[in-house]
Amino acid sequence: MSERERRIGMNEALFRQVNERISELGDGYEAPTLEIICECGDIDCGDRFEIAQQAYEQLRSDPTLFAVIPGHEIPDVEDVVEESHQYLVVRKHAGDPAQVARATDPR
Repeated sequence: MSERERRIGMNEALFRQVNERISELGDGYEAPTLEIICECGDIDCGDRFEIAQQAYEQLRSDPTLFAVIPGHEIPDVEDVVEESHQYLVVRKHAGDPAQVARATDPR
């Protein structure tokens, strides 16, 4: 695995952990949507968007899936598997990118 791939994976894992905490905090409010941070590999990204609570839970059922702002996907390590007007769902490529995603999954 290249240093770049490792760094991208760790950045995405960090954002996923932040969003997990946002989701936990929202559990007590029964809100239909969450405002989460883009889970892209750019550590300087702080973009936010809304996602339905149910869609977020479905996304989290697979540790290789991440939600990113359109244009923030990284085609050499992930594929777009779903599109929404506010975000994309990307799946990590098999091999090292998927292994990092699974190893850092907080669930």
